[in-house]
Amino acid sequence: MERAGLAIREEDHTIEAAPSNPQLQEHSTPLNNPIIAKQYSRTKLAVGLVHTALFLALTLLVLGVGLTVRLELFIRTFANNDYLVLLGFAFALGAAEGLIGFPLRFYSGYLLEHRYGLSNQTLTRWFLEGLKASLIGGLLTAPVLAALYWSLRSFGEFWWLPLGALLFFLTVILARLAPIVLFPLFHKFKPIDDSVLRERVTALCEMVGMKISGVFVFDMSKNTKKANAAFAGLGKSRRVILGDNLIANFTDEEIESVVAHELGHYKLRHLQTMIVVGTASTFAGLYVTAQLYSGSLPWFGFSAGDSIAALPLLGLWLAVYSLVTSPIGNVISRAHERAADRFAVGLTGKKDAFAHALTKLGRINLADAAPHPVIEFLFHSHPSIGRRIKSLEATQVP
Repeated sequence: MERAGLAIREEDHTIEAAPSNPQLQEHSTPLNNPIIAKQYSRTKLAVGLVHTALFLALTLLVLGVGLTVRLELFIRTFANNDYLVLLGFAFALGAAEGLIGFPLRFYSGYLLEHRYGLSNQTLTRWFLEGLKASLIGGLLTAPVLAALYWSLRSFGEFWWLPLGALLFFLTVILARLAPIVLFPLFHKFKPIDDSVLRERVTALCEMVGMKISGVFVFDMSKNTKKANAAFAGLGKSRRVILGDNLIANFTDEEIESVVAHELGHYKLRHLQTMIVVGTASTFAGLYVTAQLYSGSLPWFGFSAGDSIAALPLLGLWLAVYSLVTSPIGNVISRAHERAADRFAVGLTGKKDAFAHALTKLGRINLADAAPHPVIEFLFHSHPSIGRRIKSLEATQVP
C-alpha cells in the first residue's frame, strides 16, 4: 500500500480547535485536553516498548534453555518433512507468543481505546478482527518462512541474497493486490456517493497526471472514531480511499487538501524513493543479520544455520536491526511529509483548509500535543502537527 501520508498516528502532534459539527463535539470534547492526549500517546508507546522487550526476552529464554531444540524434536515425532516441521514449529511458537502477549494487546488495542473514547468495537468484534488478521498474517508469512529455510539450505552464507529479492517482489505484488484482495477482508469499500467531492478529488489527480480506478469510501467507523485517507495500490489498481469518519466530519475543502498532500507523495516520487531506500535497507539488514546470526549460533549450541531450532535467533537479530535502523527511515519519512505539505498548499492554494484538516486529524486521533524531541526522532514517522502547522504558516500560497 502506498504511503498514508496523513494517517496521523497517536504519537503525532495535535492542536486544539472547535469541533466542526455537533457529532464531533459529542465524542471529542473530553479529548481536547492536551494532557489526556499525552497520557494516551505515552501509554501506547510504553505498551509497545514493553511488548517488544517481552518478545526479545522470551526469544532469548527459549533459546537459552534449549526449548526450541526440544520443540523441533517433538514436532518431528509427527512429521518427517522438514517444511512441515518448520510450519508446525512456527505455529507453536507463534501461538505461545500470542497467548503470552495477549494481555498487552488486549489492553492497548481494546481497553485503552475504549478508555479514551476512540473505539467503536465490541469485544466480540475486536477479538474476531484480531483473529482474522492473525490468520491472514500467518498465511502470508508461511511462504516467506519456507523461502527463508530453502535459501538457508541452498545458498549457505549467501542465503540473504535470494531472500532479499523475494521480499522485494512480494512487496510489489502485495502493493498491487492489497486494495483488491486484502483490504476488502477487513472493510467494505464502495464508490463515493458525493459526486461533487468525487469530481474534486478526480480533478486534483488529473492535475498531477495520476490515473486512479476510482474514489472509494470505507467503513472505518465500524472500529474507531479516528479518521484517515490514503492512496492504495499501484498502476491500474491505484485508488483513493477515504474513511467514512473523514467524510462525516471534514469539509470538502479539507478533504481536498488531504488528498492533495497524498498527491504530493506521488508527484515528488516519494514512493519510488522509499522503495529504493527500503530495498537497500532490506538487503543491508539481511546481510548484517546473516553475519550476526552466523557468529552467534555457537552461543546457543547450534552448529548449522539451517537448523529449524535456531531460526528464532535469526528472528531476534532481524528485530534488533529493525529497532536500530528505524529512526533513519523516520528521518526520511518526516522530510517527505513536510515536502508533501508544501506541495498540497501549492496545488490547492488552500493553506487554511489544510491547517484545519491537520488540526482536526490531530484532535480526533488524540495525538500528543508536545512529544519530546528524542521520542519524535526515534519513533515518529510524521512531524508533530504543531511543527507542520508552523511550517505551513511560512509557506507562500501561489
